[in-house]
Amino acid sequence: MSQSVATGIAPVQSVARGRRSSLTRSRIRAAWTFIAPTVIVLALIAGWPLARTIWFSFTDASLNNLNDYEFIGFENYLASYGGEWFGLLTDPDWWHAVWNTVWFALVSVSIETVLGTVVALILNAAFPGRGIMRAVILIPWAIPTVVSAKMWNWMLHDQFGVINDMLLNLGLIAAPITWTANPDTALWTVVMVDVWKTTPFMALLILAALQMLPGDIYEAARVDGVHPVKVFFRVTLPLIRPALLVAVIFRALDALRVFDLIYVLTANSRDTMSMSVYARQQLVDFQEVGVGSAASTLIFLIIALLVVITMVAGRVRFGEEAR
Repeated sequence: MSQSVATGIAPVQSVARGRRSSLTRSRIRAAWTFIAPTVIVLALIAGWPLARTIWFSFTDASLNNLNDYEFIGFENYLASYGGEWFGLLTDPDWWHAVWNTVWFALVSVSIETVLGTVVALILNAAFPGRGIMRAVILIPWAIPTVVSAKMWNWMLHDQFGVINDMLLNLGLIAAPITWTANPDTALWTVVMVDVWKTTPFMALLILAALQMLPGDIYEAARVDGVHPVKVFFRVTLPLIRPALLVAVIFRALDALRVFDLIYVLTANSRDTMSMSVYARQQLVDFQEVGVGSAASTLIFLIIALLVVITMVAGRVRFGEEAR
């Protein structure tokens, strides 16, 4: 009897699997149909310029000979002539720009994450005027970066800036400080302006995660008399960690390719030069399209590698938690 039942069930299971696989293939075809136009547009808008940039990085092209250049292989990256090494990877200015960029990304994103979490926790609480505060807090993020950088550039001016005037009146400094020209303060000034502008972005993402949390957990914690600080580290932080990770990734990728903020505040200063500013200097000021393209290609590879590592690490971590 059991054998006959099993024999009858097997064809049914086979038909069900066939229907599921057919449905899966149909869904995959539909998905590709919907995203194909986007993929084509991205390939034309982003893929073609990226391919041209990578190609130019293997040539001796300059702004004077864009139609007459030669393929030189990896010489823009690294080459040896007469026992000496030349190329982008031997340029101390490039490595200084890499260090500036990494330092800027680590410091600014860390501060923004902490402040963004604090702001999100405050905005998540119930108090009069909360809606207005949520709108006001987004103003720095809504201002275009070039506009906010220029505004802060005037505020930080050593002769006419309001920052120096306030500090002088308070007796905190004895003489005006050239915030964006002094090597000791220039990079910290850029970080300060970036924190002012992009902390609302972090707060917005974290606030969205906080509002998705179930309230009964906190009600149970209050009944049990658990301290709010302990509730934050034991309950809130683990629950918002996926959203927090996404926010950090977005900000880190944006910080690694920072250009406009640094260029408006400090121009081509070596003390604050980022990788993007270095690439722009090679492309425009020195008219070395090959070297500038090589720098741009390395920026792309660094950011792409960071994305892959982060995605793999996040997938492994969340996969382990799911099991």
